[in-house]
This record gives sequence, structure tokens and C-alpha cells, in this order.
Amino acid sequence: MSKTSILINLAFAEFVWIWNQTQNLSTPQIHKNICRWLDDGWKNGNKNLLLMAFRGSGKSTLVGLFCAWILYGNADLSILILAAEQALAVKMTRNVKRIIERHPLTKGLKSPQSELWASDQFTIIRNAELRDPSMLARGISANLTGSRADIVICDDVEVPNTCDTLSKRQDLRERLAEIDYILVPNGMQIFVGTPHSFFSIYADIAHKETGEKQAFLQGFNRLKIAIKTQDGKPVWPERYNLTAIEDLKLRHGENKFNSQMMLQPISLDAGRLSVDNLRHYNSDICYEERNQHATLLIDNMELISASSWWDPSYGAAGKGDSSVIACVFTSIDGRYWLHDIKYLTTDNNIELDEARQQCNQVADFIENNYLPAVTIETNGIGKFLPGLLRNIFQSRGLSCAIIEHHNHKPKAQRIISAFDAVMAAGNLMAHDKIWNSQFITEMRQWTPANTHQAVDDGLDAVAGCLQSEPVRLVRVIATNPCIQTNTNKWHAGGKSHKANGDFNP
Repeated sequence: MSKTSILINLAFAEFVWIWNQTQNLSTPQIHKNICRWLDDGWKNGNKNLLLMAFRGSGKSTLVGLFCAWILYGNADLSILILAAEQALAVKMTRNVKRIIERHPLTKGLKSPQSELWASDQFTIIRNAELRDPSMLARGISANLTGSRADIVICDDVEVPNTCDTLSKRQDLRERLAEIDYILVPNGMQIFVGTPHSFFSIYADIAHKETGEKQAFLQGFNRLKIAIKTQDGKPVWPERYNLTAIEDLKLRHGENKFNSQMMLQPISLDAGRLSVDNLRHYNSDICYEERNQHATLLIDNMELISASSWWDPSYGAAGKGDSSVIACVFTSIDGRYWLHDIKYLTTDNNIELDEARQQCNQVADFIENNYLPAVTIETNGIGKFLPGLLRNIFQSRGLSCAIIEHHNHKPKAQRIISAFDAVMAAGNLMAHDKIWNSQFITEMRQWTPANTHQAVDDGLDAVAGCLQSEPVRLVRVIATNPCIQTNTNKWHAGGKSHKANGDFNP
């Protein structure tokens, strides 16, 4: 029998039950099933395990208890925790330390030497003098040369930051291949996580288009626990009943739900935007004052916040990247109102430079839509535009905050995550101006798999609106100069007055 298959008299499920008793917690059936599976894998000498369980299922907590249980059975083992980032790996190690310190069966394992009890690694009291610690935490990008371990646990090594591009997916696979040089002979490796890509390392089939000849984790003993069974029953009804599950699906969108809760590797193409899910309206913004309280309305629905996003470029619309500004309002009922979008144009026949021409159009856009703030994407040429725009706002007397933002995520990922949930819920409204713009063509033709696609600048601007922090209108609308200009005209003795939002003072 190998060193990593030493039998422990106490079942892992019993070890977990004792711990839960000390924490005043029950042990749900889903956790019992995971405990038995891990126990069987350990005792039967299964060296390769893959635990896929939905987000929030407690899988990482149970794996932490599993580590403590293993060390309780054999104090001379070494465990390496790999995660997408160092902080995530340390979180697991810190959790195991607390368990060892507090579990009735493991309290005596804590070393009295403080230098052996660090946050990213620790060594319990052992029989042998060994070079490697009992447990070591490392991010997947760390240098692991020279490390040795009896057990390697890959806890959430696949996250968007490690798999959202082809090069990152290849790099992740190459780094995980290094585990073969870290594990001792007959060592054990356990993968724990959920799929974040169609080309997930957890997929059970090979993707020939990527050059794979077999699934990355081919031959691993798998336990897959989705939030619902195949016949639609919740697997943890005490925490996630059917109502809670449907709410999760509504809030996060079908793609993310299927990926993180149903454990289905999802292709970006499956998230292709559908114009059919966009709802139409033709009402203009109305400004209303009651007792000196300013309110904006669309279709008699009160607006509570607004977001505006400018994705600047020197390209002309339809020719390379376009310079686009868009605005989205949020109403009191939770709907999003895509009210206006403008593809900025410039004229080479006038003396004013191209940057100032665009900034003047942005200022017009802000004023016409009563916007309290605008976010400028500062990637590329956007770096110097905030200062220029502030000067133009000041010269016009516009009180509008300017927020600078540098994007790090790939554009396709930004667009999918912004539109997916709100469109699946039918909560994105679009004005007539939107339906008559280039935006609708972009939405119909958009293919996220094509990373070189140029005609998506309007989508990117609206995605920025949907994902940016909205500015509450009730705090700032009274300071908008275009509203202040008309306050005396629209307010009279507490009576209600309305005016069309297209009014030019």
C-alpha cells in the first residue's frame, strides 16, 4: 500500500460530522455524498480525482476538512494547494490551519514553533524530519521548481483570468502539466472547480480543434454535482429550493447559470445576442418637479440612476473602430432603458481639431440626456481626453462628473457578461433612436468567437453602461445646469409640471 493510501480508522464523514458539531452546523446529504466519494477515493488508492460541484456547494470547505483528515491519519504527508491566485490558495491553507487548531481530534498536531505556522504554509508535529511543509499554498503562476508533494489539490485553478483567451488556456495546461514533476511516485491529485470556458480543463471530451487528442483530465474519477438533478429536483433543497434556483438563473443569466451551477462548459457562441430579447419604446425623457424635487421619467416610470460610457476612437463609423457614447437609465422597477447612442463623427474641413469636435458632441449628448456623469475608457487615445472634456464642460457650465476607466478584460467577455442576464430577463428597453442606429446591426451580426471583429463598438459602449456603477439621479440632477436653467419656469407653488426631454433651453 502506498504512502498516500494509508487507511484511517475514522471515516471522513465522521470527521466532518464532529467538526460540524463544534460549529453548530448540520451535515446535509450533498456533503455526506462528497465525503463518501473522497473517502472511497483515498482508501481505494484512486490517485486522480475531479470534484465538480456548483458554486456555493461548500466543496472547498469539504476539501479543506479532507486535508486535515488526511494529516490526522498520517502526519508525515505533504500537501500542495494550487489555485488561480496566491490569495485563493492561502485562503484554503488558512482554513485547514483553523481546523487543525480547533478540531477535537487534531488539536495536538499544531507545532509549538511559530515559524512553522505561517499563513501560506505550515508544518504539523511529525515523526520524520522532512524538507517540504505539511501544507503549502501557491498560485498557479508561481515557480514550483524543487517542490515535492504527496498530494496536489488544484482548487479553482480555472477562472476567467486563467482561461478567457487561447494563450491563457494553453498556459494553464502547461503549468498544470508540471504537477507530474511535483508529485511523488503514486502521489494523488485532486481537481476541484467549475467550468469557465467551453474549452474547460474539466471537459470530458477532447476538443480536436484545439489539438487535443484526449480530454485534459482523461482517466480521472469524476464526481459531478449540479444544483439540480436531471429531473429538475434541487440537490440541496434546504439552501437552494426551486424558487431560489430560478432566481439565480434570472439574476446571472442562462449562460453563467449553466456554467457555474449546472456545470456545463459553455461556448461563447452560445451567448450570441438576440435582438428578439430587446424591448422597444418610443417615449422621450420627461423632467418633472414637485416641491423642488427633480425627477426624470420615461413612460411615466421614475428613473433612479444613470450610466453613460464613451469608448473613444479616431476611426470613422463603419471604418475601423468607431467613437461611441451611450447612456442607460435604471427605473424604479429594475428595468434598464437604453435611451440614446451616438456614433461620433468629425469634419476635416473645419479648423477645430478632431478631439475637440468629439468632446463637443459628448457635451451635447450629456446635456440633452440630463446625465450626471460619464465614464471614459482610457485605453489608447482616451488617456488625454478626460482633461480636455473637463475644460469643455467648464466652459459650458455643465456639472457632470468624469470617470476614467481602463479595461483589462477581453471585449467579448465584457459584452457577454453585461448583456446576458439583463436580456435573458427581458429587462433591457431600447428607444426608437437605438433601433434606427448601427447598434442593432452590430447586435445581429456579432460573433464573440471572432476576436478580430471590428463592428462592435456600440455594443462595447452599452456594455460599459450596463456594467459601470450607476449614478443616483436624486443626488445630482438638481445640480445639472440645463435643469437649473429651467427651474423657475417649471416650478410654481408645488404644482406638477412636465416638459419634453428634447427641450432646448
